[in-house]
Amino acid sequence: MMTYRYCLVIAIFFLFIMPTATLAQKDSLYYQPSNQHMEISQQQAVTIAQQHIPGRLLSVQRVPDSYRVKILSNRGTVRIVTINANSGAVIATH
Repeated sequence: MMTYRYCLVIAIFFLFIMPTATLAQKDSLYYQPSNQHMEISQQQAVTIAQQHIPGRLLSVQRVPDSYRVKILSNRGTVRIVTINANSGAVIATH
């Protein structure tokens, strides 16, 4: 009878307690302090630029702290949209 109870306690431990401990460890692996800056990806910069100036992508260039996205607009003009690499904000259009 003692073996049955012992096995039952261990089974409950593994079913209910271990998964929450594992989840807490996984969450801590993905934690990043707020002083670290996350940058947007090149694809995100292109998406932001094309929302600002609809058209066909010609090129993307990464420059310090920003992306320069060159777009052939639907009107036939070549436009350059500068996107902040940290915030994703449109800095300028030319």
